[in-house]
Amino acid sequence: MSRIFISATRKSSGKTTFAVGLCAALRNRGIDVQPFKKGPDYIDPMWLSRVSDRSCINLDFNSMTREELLWSFVRHQPENGISVIEGNKGLFDGLDLYGSDSNAALAKMLSVPIILVVDVEGMTRGIAPLIQGYLAFEPEIKISGVVLNNLGGARHESKLRDILEYYTDLELLGVIQRNSDLKIVERHLGLTTDKEDAGRQLHIQTMTEAVETQINIDRIIELADVSGKLTASSPKTEQQSPLPVSIGIARDSSFCFYYADDIAAMEQYGATIHYFDTLNDSGLPDVDAIFIGGGFPETHGERLEKNLSMRHAIRDFAKSGKPVYAECGGLMYLSRKIRWQGQTREMVGAIPADVEMHERPIGRGYVVLEPTSDHPWLGREDNHSDSQIKAHEFHYSNLSELDPDISFAYRVKRGHGVDGEHDGIVHGSVFANFAHMRNSSANPWVSRFLDAVHHAETTKAFPNKNQAITNL
Repeated sequence: MSRIFISATRKSSGKTTFAVGLCAALRNRGIDVQPFKKGPDYIDPMWLSRVSDRSCINLDFNSMTREELLWSFVRHQPENGISVIEGNKGLFDGLDLYGSDSNAALAKMLSVPIILVVDVEGMTRGIAPLIQGYLAFEPEIKISGVVLNNLGGARHESKLRDILEYYTDLELLGVIQRNSDLKIVERHLGLTTDKEDAGRQLHIQTMTEAVETQINIDRIIELADVSGKLTASSPKTEQQSPLPVSIGIARDSSFCFYYADDIAAMEQYGATIHYFDTLNDSGLPDVDAIFIGGGFPETHGERLEKNLSMRHAIRDFAKSGKPVYAECGGLMYLSRKIRWQGQTREMVGAIPADVEMHERPIGRGYVVLEPTSDHPWLGREDNHSDSQIKAHEFHYSNLSELDPDISFAYRVKRGHGVDGEHDGIVHGSVFANFAHMRNSSANPWVSRFLDAVHHAETTKAFPNKNQAITNL
């Protein structure tokens, strides 16, 4: 079972550029590549999925048990290929003081060799104690090689090669010379998505060529050939009968934050998925419910506003009483309007609130939510409320002029949500959070959502709610 872990000394070191280039280079050799991403990220997996031609799978200690992490990793392994795991932040970074949720902990659990990417801009002899420290800090993990990124030319490279050879035993797998064309543009929510990068194919080609010409790929393939097979058992999940419902999912450059295995879980439970484009389609598919995930409605505000027929279609869908679920960017789109950079754009109007964008994050990181009695998916005899739900949020927006009588599905125990105390707006058949959910044994939101949709379809009433949207 071949596998390799791409980590770094800190964030923004170039590990995504290297990981994307490596996956593409391996595919060019005819090798089947399965990408994974550590943490709750959405954007890096889009790039990794594109070049691997396989959906990238997230592995997150916060929302998944170790049993689920191991099972997810094992069951997605290519039969005769290589699994490439990209870490988040630095190798030893995490929330836990003792490193139980770090990249190193995940690499250790999966028995996978690590390639350390180091941004060496402005660095010469200092690379030696840095590498020595990483090798000594947790000697039980296996750092098998290093890639030096952002070098300042041949002379810089020569110095670093000599220093590494003299002071350390770590194998140098290659270097990547400084090249502004390699960088994926960063902005307020992280990297630009692959859907928004107009020159993405040229960009991918540049990253691939950098890896193919400057990195010892043959040696990486050798290092990835790990002896010993990982085994895992399927974690216990809620028993669920097939639910023959149809779900419309917004999927375009405005709304693209979805976990591949969550969508797969919907299909496994019997749902039929129909994707729609909020920018270009004139209306919704014929479905029982819609799901609008996170994304960037603020950067697409003008086009979203101009697609009046789609906005009206979604508003009428919500007014009809059919379930509408949204997360973060989807919540923003369902509001009355979005104000950003001095402009105001009209949105769907299914949530009685306006959105204000800010220069700094309002909510960022892991959240802990406690369901209330107004949660539309919980409280029925076959859906018992959890005491806490772990999720994550990342938004630069808040709501203004929110209807004071609005109901909330969650109390925020950690994080910000809508107002620092609540998240999960419940308004008629609309349910929308700033928090992003991940389907797991602790939070089986997919089966509960589908069960609520099925209940609404069979009884013509959204579960636990008798209010209607009357102010659209």
